[in-house]
Amino acid sequence: MRHTEEMMRLALEEAVRDENEVPVGAVIEKDGVIIAKAHNEREGGSCFAHAEVLAMERACKRLGTRRLDRCTLYVTLEPCPMCAGAMVMAGLEKCFFGAYDEKQGCCGSVYLLTEDPAFYHRVETAGGILEKECKEILQRFFSGKR
Repeated sequence: MRHTEEMMRLALEEAVRDENEVPVGAVIEKDGVIIAKAHNEREGGSCFAHAEVLAMERACKRLGTRRLDRCTLYVTLEPCPMCAGAMVMAGLEKCFFGAYDEKQGCCGSVYLLTEDPAFYHRVETAGGILEKECKEILQRFFSGKR
C-alpha cells in the first residue's frame, strides 16, 4: 500500500501543474518504472485531453505499442466512461484512483465498466487511495471558480 500511496502523491503533484485545468493527474508505471505522467489539458481545446487518456497515449508512444499490459495507472479522480473504456481497450492491468466520482465514475461509483463481462479485457481497479487529499484539491479548485 505504501508504494501505491507514493505513486498517488506523484499523480497529485501532476494534477496541480496547470491552475486553469480541473486538477486531475495521472501516472503510469510498468515493472516498477514510471513511463508516463499527465494532467488534464482540456482547456487547450480538446474534450478528450483527460489526464488518463494523455498518460495512456504517452505510455503507448514510449513503449512503441498500443497495449499497456503489465501497466498500472494511478489517477486522482475515478475515471469517466471515456477513460475507463480507453483503459479496457488499451489492455491496462490495474488502475488505482483517489476520489470517487459519484456522477460519472465508471470504476464502481456509477458503473463498473472496467470489469464488465461484455468486454474481452478487464482492468483491476481500487479507489479511495489518498481520497481526502484528492478531494481537497478538487474542492479548492471549484470553490475558487464560484
